[in-house]
Formats: sequence, structure tokens, C-alpha cells
Amino acid sequence: MTVPEYDDVYAALWPRLVRTAYAVSGDRGLAEDAVQTAFAKAYRSWRRISRLEAPEAYLRRMAINEVLNERRLARRRHEMSSAEPPERAAGGSTDEALAHDEMWRAVSSLPPRQRAVLVLRYYEDLSEQQIADALGCRPGTVKSQASAALASLRTRLDLPTRAGEGL
Repeated sequence: MTVPEYDDVYAALWPRLVRTAYAVSGDRGLAEDAVQTAFAKAYRSWRRISRLEAPEAYLRRMAINEVLNERRLARRRHEMSSAEPPERAAGGSTDEALAHDEMWRAVSSLPPRQRAVLVLRYYEDLSEQQIADALGCRPGTVKSQASAALASLRTRLDLPTRAGEGL
């Protein structure tokens, strides 16, 4: 059984949600698994989810929660390496560019929740309230996580603090 509207939403949101989950997790496989799990769970309740004001936000929250739960529970599956390396996109990919960028390495070293806040704020351009909704916390928690993450990045990257900040 397929649901045409679900199929359309899946096709439209899959790439963006995988990019977001990847930015939070730093692991392409984990990102794809998290988004796939989120869509599988959403399929079971699609009638209810499709009637929400913002089904995309709900799916984003589900995917991010999957990433954070995977990290928190440390139950990642370790796959066996194969004789052949995985295929790579020709000419360099976005994944390679992110992996080699100094800022990305610094962001990747942040705790998962801080990284999620920064990705949702600066990559997805969500408001504090939208981030709080996506992460299931209060806007004040979003502010404190963002502040701690930015302070950590400034220290790690030896960047000046903003005028008026005590950090």
C-alpha cells in the first residue's frame, strides 16, 4: 500500500533531512538511517501527521531525535569492512568539503545537542522556538546550548568574542 501524498513528501524532504541529520551527526550512514527510521515511523501515523500544521517540522524533529538517541545510547552498529572501498562521487562531494573544513571539524567536536542547536539555527535557519520544538526542550535551553557551543567554537578556533559578551 502506498500513500501518494506520503510518497511526495518523502521525495521532497529526504535530501534536506539527510543533510540536516548529517550536519548534526557527522556520519552519513547514521544520518540516512535516522531519516529512514523517522519516515518509517511517520508512515504508520501518516493520517495524523499529514494533518499537522507543519509535517516537515515534525519529521525533522523525529530525524534529529533518532540521531541524538543513537548517540546517547551508543548502540551504533559497527559494520564489517569490505575488500572494495565505497563508491565516491566524482570531483569532490559536499561531504568531503565539510569533512576537511576547519569550522566543520570544530562543530563536529561539539556535544550532539549543542551541534544540533547550531545546525538547526544556522543551517536550517530555524527560530529559537522552532528549535525548542524540534528538540523537545524550552527556548531557554536552546539559548544556553547555543551560547555554550559558540563559546566553545570561539575558544577552539581562537576567534575574538563579541563586544559586550563576557566570554
